[in-house]
Amino acid sequence: MLSTIPVQDTSIKHLRQACSNCSLRELCLPLGLSVEEMRHVDELVSQGRPVKRGDALYRAGEPFRALFAVKLGFFKTSVVSEDGREQVTGFHMTGDLIGLDAVSTDLHTCDAVALEDSQVCELPFVEMEELARKIPAIQHHLYKVMSREIVRDHGVMLLLGNMKAEERIAAFLLNLSQRFAQRGYSASSFHLRMTREEIGSYLGLKLETVSRTLSKFQEQGYIKVQNRLIEIIQIDALRQLVSNCQG
Repeated sequence: MLSTIPVQDTSIKHLRQACSNCSLRELCLPLGLSVEEMRHVDELVSQGRPVKRGDALYRAGEPFRALFAVKLGFFKTSVVSEDGREQVTGFHMTGDLIGLDAVSTDLHTCDAVALEDSQVCELPFVEMEELARKIPAIQHHLYKVMSREIVRDHGVMLLLGNMKAEERIAAFLLNLSQRFAQRGYSASSFHLRMTREEIGSYLGLKLETVSRTLSKFQEQGYIKVQNRLIEIIQIDALRQLVSNCQG
């Protein structure tokens, strides 16, 4: 695989696994590409760039050059208001594609910060656009990813517009459960990479409300909470909370 980043030792070689052999390929790239088409993708993508916990992958106002596929780890995206308050706009895990916020303006509109030690694959956008024109499946997949982001934004608007605190927390846990399951992880037991305060910022709730609601769910036997470890005991009860709101 071609890359502008030199491979310095054996450990890095193992980290820099080609897209054609990556287990996450179906999450961030379309299925059904030929060997030759995957070779072109491999030549473009820079694999396994490390981002340490707390470091920014990019900041608001920085020029847009590439999309990033999360290979390992967890990120939050956020914007800062004029009075200095942070508003979390999303959480992104392994297999997610981030950086789409900058496509329209060529400038990033938010910060993307690692919530744990992470790795990303860098997809230079101009080159990917050129390749997408030659390979319709890639172009279609980019459209699907953008559409998925719009749908996700609609979901957040539903959370903030119609749901009470308990319903918001239930929907948030169910969403994480589903996303972990799609990646082959446990749907019922997972660690929260984000803080209670960051969850509150995302859901439009105060820190105290998030903590109180999680404790209430535990008392009701819906979940077990141990620091950041969440175990869902009664997933149907959480679903019922959300369906009551939607109904």
